[in-house]
Amino acid sequence: MSTLLAMTLPARLDAAAQGVAFVVACATAAGLPPGRVAKIELAVEEALVNICRYAYGEGAGEIHIRCRCDESGQFLIELVDTGRPFNILAQPEPDLTADLEQRPVGGLGVLLIRSLVDQVTYRREADRNILQLAVQQSR
Repeated sequence: MSTLLAMTLPARLDAAAQGVAFVVACATAAGLPPGRVAKIELAVEEALVNICRYAYGEGAGEIHIRCRCDESGQFLIELVDTGRPFNILAQPEPDLTADLEQRPVGGLGVLLIRSLVDQVTYRREADRNILQLAVQQSR
């Protein structure tokens, strides 16, 4: 799959499953093994839910999803929104050694996403957040 496949969906929790299903179909079509597809599914679900919950506050917005394979054999997923700027890579690693009662709420989703894919990149272009998740096909 070297062709760019894309879809747009409303940034609502009830639409996130449609985005996840789209990425799963793209990853499967790209020939990724089922175990890798399952990890991609979980990472994309976490990212989409976070965008739906936090990017636009109470307002409406959209999420653009783009999938493709690059020349180096990576399967790339881009999640693009025009919500609040949020650099996933700037978030501190949660302290997993602290007692549960002393840990702040949140932060584990970012750790989860990072652990499920090979590379996470973020950039802000104009008014858009662009989160890219990369998975090596041959792993």
